[in-house]
Amino acid sequence: MRSGRPGLLRVSAHLRRETGGPDWTGTRVLLVADLLARVAELRGVQVLTAVVFPGEPPAEQCSAERAAELLGTHPAAARANSAEASAVLGGPADVHIASRGDADDEPSGLVTLVGLVSMRTAAFGADDHLAASETPCAEDPLAVRLVLLSHPQDQAIDLEDSELGRAFDVTARWRDQVADWAESPSSPMPPRVRLGLDAAFDDLNAPAVLQLLTGLAQDADVPDGARFETFAFADRVLGLELARHVGRPRR
Repeated sequence: MRSGRPGLLRVSAHLRRETGGPDWTGTRVLLVADLLARVAELRGVQVLTAVVFPGEPPAEQCSAERAAELLGTHPAAARANSAEASAVLGGPADVHIASRGDADDEPSGLVTLVGLVSMRTAAFGADDHLAASETPCAEDPLAVRLVLLSHPQDQAIDLEDSELGRAFDVTARWRDQVADWAESPSSPMPPRVRLGLDAAFDDLNAPAVLQLLTGLAQDADVPDGARFETFAFADRVLGLELARHVGRPRR
């Protein structure tokens, strides 16, 4: 991650003009921007993110922004149109994140393209808010974050209830496991695991991080304290609140 000013990374997250329905592709753009910011901050780099619109920003948050909040993304520093983005960021963006066709024709800096998202699920209502349904993800929006992170960011996603339900089960299981491991003496992350996480973070490769954690959760040869430290460290980027159950009464 190189920036125009040492220690500072300017990011433009480009949203499409809304057409009346929830913009889950835009939500994914904001999620990738959040992932980038978390990795950069882990490396000691300050991040300024602007949400950039093709026209004047709406007075209120659009559906993509509201849904991104539900998924635990950090708020952007500013909202602007493409002509004003450099001014509000204090300089040209180092990184542009957009779905295909939504960034400027010739933006300066690195361009990261995000695949389109289609939601075919009863977990969500007609807008971006979780519906009052019986689907598990209505209880935990971060399961949706897990699903979106599970796919390579440049590939399109067509989500259904079954995948969201599995993600809900995974987040619940990992939180219980992390709470169990937290009761063991602390132990450092295995070097191979730390190297794997660092490489995946540098590539913004969330699926690789999740695959590594899946294998680690099943590896009885790794001390529980090391598994706890690894999951807690990885969650600083994943943002799944994996330590949510630590200290709670056990069932």
